[in-house]
Amino acid sequence: MIVNGSAHAMRPEPAPIPSLDAEAGIIRAAERSRPPRPGTTPHAPAPTFPFSAIVGQDEMRQALLIAAVDPSVGGVLVFGDRGTGKSTAIRGLAALLPPMRAVAGCPYACDPARPGDLCHRCRDHAAGLEVHSVPVPVVDLPLGATEDRVVGALDLERALAHGQKAFEPGLLARANRGFLYIDEVNLLDDHLVDLLLDVAASGINTVEREGLSIRHPARFVLVGSGNPEEGELRPQLLDRFGLAVEVTTPTDLPTRIDVVRRRDAYERDPEAFCTAYAEADAAIRETLTRARAHLPALAVPDATLEAAARLCLALGTDGLRGELTLMRTARALAALEAADTVGIDHLARIAPAALRHRLRRNPLDESGSTARVTRAVAEVFAP
Repeated sequence: MIVNGSAHAMRPEPAPIPSLDAEAGIIRAAERSRPPRPGTTPHAPAPTFPFSAIVGQDEMRQALLIAAVDPSVGGVLVFGDRGTGKSTAIRGLAALLPPMRAVAGCPYACDPARPGDLCHRCRDHAAGLEVHSVPVPVVDLPLGATEDRVVGALDLERALAHGQKAFEPGLLARANRGFLYIDEVNLLDDHLVDLLLDVAASGINTVEREGLSIRHPARFVLVGSGNPEEGELRPQLLDRFGLAVEVTTPTDLPTRIDVVRRRDAYERDPEAFCTAYAEADAAIRETLTRARAHLPALAVPDATLEAAARLCLALGTDGLRGELTLMRTARALAALEAADTVGIDHLARIAPAALRHRLRRNPLDESGSTARVTRAVAEVFAP
């Protein structure tokens, strides 16, 4: 049948081709709704390698504990050789952290003790919020993640099945009040780096797409690891890490043997190995709990602040973020050690991790950044 003298009027409009992100969302929705295969039972994952069983790497372990005590330090960057326990330490810290109180049913795990940081949903029902204890989240951000997967997007499962426009939270929502871990952070795509910089600066994730307008809290401790031989980190992102630590392959024979022995024992019987270190992990967890409670009562004397400023001046660091990080890190270290005050010795011990990644390159000084910080500490803090 011809309408208005044209056969083209009867042709249906071609269906729009879905984007790659939309196809990925459809696949995720199908995987979530897919029932398990008959006759199969889910296997419980092996327990995480205990944090207390890590051999050596004292600076890395100390930096991670400091970030757990005071998240305002600003995150930890771990650079070094392959196979030196970087990701093992970070995942071990996750199992070590004491649980936190959160609003039940909230996708962002809002803190009921901080009304100003509640999401819009929790704020609307603030009078009757149910509270429970949940593990501190440690979320992996894979290098190949799409922007929709990171920030969140339209929930295609509900849109296709029920015709409802709803928000599907992304990795940043899951990481709120916890840790966001990026392995090989120096290989992260530039558009994801820009996105992380915006969220890390504001603590708020804003999503404006597909008819959605969402703002939700996204305050997390950024933890990155990588191998400097594979590429450098963008200066803008490097500056967002409060601490930068270097890890190297052990060179002494007893340490190498101990590392191999413990790793082999863990892989042969993970449950028995973790049981053997459960008491040591519990002691570290108790130290973290006490340090968090002690932190607000610790004051930083003016003499310590002056020493931090003189050190940063001597090193020529840009801005004041170096002094702020140095002060916060020294205070968290003092809290871990149950000290009564923050002293010069705390500054001196933590200065390399807090300042080595903030130095300008000096073409007349061939020594590395760690050696420059150590030399400046000796000169500025000399009695």
